[in-house]
Amino acid sequence: METAERGTMARSKFSYSVYVDDNYGLPPDEERYKLGDFATYEKAVAACKRLVDEFLKIEILLDKALAKRYEDYTHFGPDPFIVTDAPADLHPPFSAWSYAKERCKVE
Repeated sequence: METAERGTMARSKFSYSVYVDDNYGLPPDEERYKLGDFATYEKAVAACKRLVDEFLKIEILLDKALAKRYEDYTHFGPDPFIVTDAPADLHPPFSAWSYAKERCKVE
C-alpha cells in the first residue's frame, strides 16, 4: 500500500496535453491533431522537442544556412504546443519556433 500512495503522490494534479499544428496548413485548426497526454509538464515539453528535432533532422538539409533552415521549419514544420489546466505562473509557455531557432544554431 505504501508504494501505491507514493506513486499517486508523484503524479501531477494538472493535465498536460500536446497538440500539433502544421506550419504549412492554413487555417491551423483543420490540420491540428493531438499528440498525447502527459503526466508532467517536463514530459510534455520533451515530446514537443522530440517532434521538432525529428523534423529538423529528417526534413531539413544540414548544409543549408541556419536562417534558411529556420525559415523552412517555420513554413513547413510541425508546431507543437501544450494545453494545460495548470496556472500560468507554474511553467513558462513552450514555443516550438523559439526551440527550432535554438536547434538550427546548434546543428
